[in-house]
Amino acid sequence: MTLAKAPLAKGGNGKIPATVITGFLGAGKTTMIRNILQNAGGRRIALIINEFGDLGVDGDVLKGCGAEACSEDDIIELTNGCICCTVADDFIPTMTKLLDRENRPDHIVIETSGLALPQPLIAAFNWPDIRTQVTVDGVITVVDSAAVAAGRFADDHDKVDALRVEDDNLDHESPIEELFEDQLTAADLIVLNKTDLLDAAGLQFVRGEVASRTSRKPTMIEAKHGEVSAAILLGLNVGTESDIANRKSHHEMEHEAGEEHDHDEFDSFVVELGALADPAAFIEKLKGIIAEHDVLRVKGFADVPGKPMRLLIQGVGTRIDQYFDRAWATGEVRRTRLVVIGLHDMDEAAVRAAIEAAV
Repeated sequence: MTLAKAPLAKGGNGKIPATVITGFLGAGKTTMIRNILQNAGGRRIALIINEFGDLGVDGDVLKGCGAEACSEDDIIELTNGCICCTVADDFIPTMTKLLDRENRPDHIVIETSGLALPQPLIAAFNWPDIRTQVTVDGVITVVDSAAVAAGRFADDHDKVDALRVEDDNLDHESPIEELFEDQLTAADLIVLNKTDLLDAAGLQFVRGEVASRTSRKPTMIEAKHGEVSAAILLGLNVGTESDIANRKSHHEMEHEAGEEHDHDEFDSFVVELGALADPAAFIEKLKGIIAEHDVLRVKGFADVPGKPMRLLIQGVGTRIDQYFDRAWATGEVRRTRLVVIGLHDMDEAAVRAAIEAAV
């Protein structure tokens, strides 16, 4: 592989720059990171992934991308829960070990879980052991434009806004909406991904909707299939950790106001299946299961008989992508494993049984 050459970007005072990539479930963060690794311009990149659930799909996808910029040893997975809740116990020790390496990276890329608040992570870069060595080059929030266009974060935004004007005491924003807004508020750069699924009117609506969700006005760009030049994503030189006080989350603002914060809880579980003799039929059944049980996210790998490559399956709502990503390795057990993510009241037994019956 030939990597395009570009100057290595170091943070201020010789600090290692770190890029935080956040975004809602299925926005396209992993695909974007793959593109960064494959077009790193000679940089050696360390990657920290905050996977949700115990199936390291994102790490496995990125380890299989064959990028010279990031070896398997440079990919670190944090699977003990959302990174925003495990900063002291998980993230800080990981960063310390990374900085203690003899061959330090030129750049650190951190992919947060789609359920994580960026603010606590950014604040962690002010810890004494970290702030003298690393700076937050920038926070990039990836948005699923098609989902926003479909009203994913509220049943009727116009009605909610009108009711707010009429009643000063009304406040029934959903926790998922709050999470979306917090990720936008933390951003230095917002990437409107999957714009190929929208027409001009739809894209204009998404731009207005996203802009209305944060009082800050970070730069907003459009993308298809997560394809954004590494030259745009890396080297922002913002030093975001120094501006964290101006990017408070809903939780922080409510805490300061003495309000009780209510939040959704998310559950995940892994379904192991046999080989998929008819992947197309399985995917169609899976769409129905997702719709019936209000599943947020499905992702994993499948074994297709007669195919030398494994089938990657990634679903956001009833929109499911599938493609063969790499060959099964010598000695690797061929199997089908899917991680299912939903709200805490999801009927795991029913969803599991339905998926197993779909094979």
